Amino acid sequence: MPAVSKGDGMRGLAVFISDIRNCKSKEAEIKRINKELANIRSKFKGDKALDGYSKKKYVCKLLFIFLLGHDIDFGHMEAVNLLSSNKYTEKQIGYLFISVLVNSNSELIRLINNAIKNDLASRNPTFMCLALHCIANVGSREMGEAFAADIPRILVAGDSMDSVKQSAALCLLRLYKASPDLVPMGEWTARVVHLLNDQHMGVVTAAVSLITCLCKKNPDDFKTCVSLAVSRLSRIVSSASTDLQDYTYYFVPAPWLSVKLLRLLQCYPPPEDAAVKGRLVECLETVLNKAQEPPKSKKVQHSNAKNAILFETISLIIHYDSEPNLLVRACNQLGQFLQHRETNLRYLALESMCTLASSEFSHEAVKTHIDTVINALKTERDVSVRQRAADLLYAMCDRSNAKQIVSEMLRYLETADYAIREEIVLKVAILAEKYAVDYSWYVDTILNLIRIAGDYVSEEVWYRVLQIVTNRDDVQGYAAKTVFEALQAPACHENMVKVGGYILGEFGNLIAGDPRSSPPVQFSLLHSKFHLCSVATRALLLSTYIKFINLFPETKAQLAVQTKRVAAQVDGGAQVQQVLNIECLRDFLAPPFLSVRFRYGGAPQSLTLKLPVTINKFFQPTEMAAQDFFQRWKQLSLPQQEAQKIFKANHPMDPEVTKAKLLGFGSALLDNVDPNPENFVGAGIIQTKALQVGCLLRLEPNAQAQMYRLTLRTSKEPVSRHLCELLAQQF
Repeated sequence: MPAVSKGDGMRGLAVFISDIRNCKSKEAEIKRINKELANIRSKFKGDKALDGYSKKKYVCKLLFIFLLGHDIDFGHMEAVNLLSSNKYTEKQIGYLFISVLVNSNSELIRLINNAIKNDLASRNPTFMCLALHCIANVGSREMGEAFAADIPRILVAGDSMDSVKQSAALCLLRLYKASPDLVPMGEWTARVVHLLNDQHMGVVTAAVSLITCLCKKNPDDFKTCVSLAVSRLSRIVSSASTDLQDYTYYFVPAPWLSVKLLRLLQCYPPPEDAAVKGRLVECLETVLNKAQEPPKSKKVQHSNAKNAILFETISLIIHYDSEPNLLVRACNQLGQFLQHRETNLRYLALESMCTLASSEFSHEAVKTHIDTVINALKTERDVSVRQRAADLLYAMCDRSNAKQIVSEMLRYLETADYAIREEIVLKVAILAEKYAVDYSWYVDTILNLIRIAGDYVSEEVWYRVLQIVTNRDDVQGYAAKTVFEALQAPACHENMVKVGGYILGEFGNLIAGDPRSSPPVQFSLLHSKFHLCSVATRALLLSTYIKFINLFPETKAQLAVQTKRVAAQVDGGAQVQQVLNIECLRDFLAPPFLSVRFRYGGAPQSLTLKLPVTINKFFQPTEMAAQDFFQRWKQLSLPQQEAQKIFKANHPMDPEVTKAKLLGFGSALLDNVDPNPENFVGAGIIQTKALQVGCLLRLEPNAQAQMYRLTLRTSKEPVSRHLCELLAQQF
């Protein structure tokens, strides 16, 4: 709204606005507005013709009511009538109402266009500017079609006032952005470019905005602007021009125009003319030099204007990417901003250095700031600045610093904001693969990614590690060993299970010779995760199990389990007995799971129950004399056939209870075999369909120390260890 002064004489408008502001409630405001609308409607429909002042006042009131959020469905014709007034204030209010309230499809457009055409032809600069502003504010295609040919003519006319030229340039820019096909420059191109030489800085500023937009679509038509832009920029930067007095902002000459000229130059490659290029390089060097000078003011406006030009200068230097000296100087200048107290400057410096890092001339200079950037990643409070620091680390990475940067990114990932975790994961994965000389480091890195941020590791990332491991013989054994160790973590992400299932299924044989990662152990480890996984992962694990069966016969089924069918429906409160017949086919380590699936209330339910079936359930007690026992004991003397555990008693050391537990475990107790009557000796055979496993045990209690030593010897190493663990848990 234009300010209403006493000189305007619209006292009624001032009173109405005051009444609205004094309303104590929304209801009171609506009541006052409805009263005013009724009054205005009656005035417009009355027999008495209203004068221009009254129309202006009432249209102004309607405009104010609209700006308060109320719909206005009348008064448009009165506003259009104001356009034909010869008084500025009346014409201004008419144009203001039209610009704000008239729809581009309005039936009044033809009348409005006639009024605009008259004002454009009037040669009155004030009326012409009002008309141009209205065209720009409405910006409809209809207006573009009506005036697209007239505005360029006004823009380049020799007798147009400076204010009119400025408005015409901005109006043409608005129309071009809305409907570029309506603004064919053709014959006007050269004369529009020549506006860069205009003596009026406002005209030049508006012209630069227009030319920058036009040249992006037709660069060849406007390439002559480069030399003119360089000339104008040189005059500003050197402060040799006398026309800058009214355009100096806090000791900085024409900062907005300087920034626009630098952006215009970024639409083109470096000037081909040596003289023009030399002059431009001098300009850029001067800006960099001025950045090192002490500030002429402590006001923030001074530093903002100065830095705006500096950053746009650096953007142009980066765009050209052809002046090594300027690129390095730009990098050093940005490096000074990395620790600046202003967050925005740190952000802009990091952003610009990302681009500098991709230049062969400045890449090494950027790398010298690695410690500062890493510190920014760790300490910055603003997440957007931390993200730019991560971007810069990614951009400056090469073989010389890849391990350091990846390590820092992984460390940052542990506490990184969720919004950027996926991006960091992707960056780390790309860098690890791109700069991996040692592929074991690459495997470690990807597994760490899954461990730290498994939810953000996409399929593409862990698929890629599988491809690389599959195609590189030198890393397959290491990958199998590493993923086997990673799977032993209590909380293991499902993506880790997927990677582990695939790698162990393909290359688990490379670590199968180690008893700690034997095929049954690998299988048990993977299967312990099975019930926690999604259907897709379970399918992958089942494929792994099939591979295991083909590679390792000893992993074939831990048991044959027979169940009887259950009725399709079980009544509430009823019980159904399920009898399981279990036959041991070969020695096994992990107990079987019983999966119970049913529907309750229409919803599917699932229970996974661990059955109390361990290998000792298939013990057959075996009696033997002392001589036979010791002979057999000596025969089982290989290190891998014995398992021993020394442990503290968890229960009272009662000999009778101990004897009962050993008998309950399944072995026979042999009397008068051990020279020490306090010790217990047992023997038995694990009966399986495939083979029999002989088992001998010796339990040595130390009542004084409240300790036990348990020794088990069997013909199969996994059985010795497993029985030892199971039995030790009983005491």
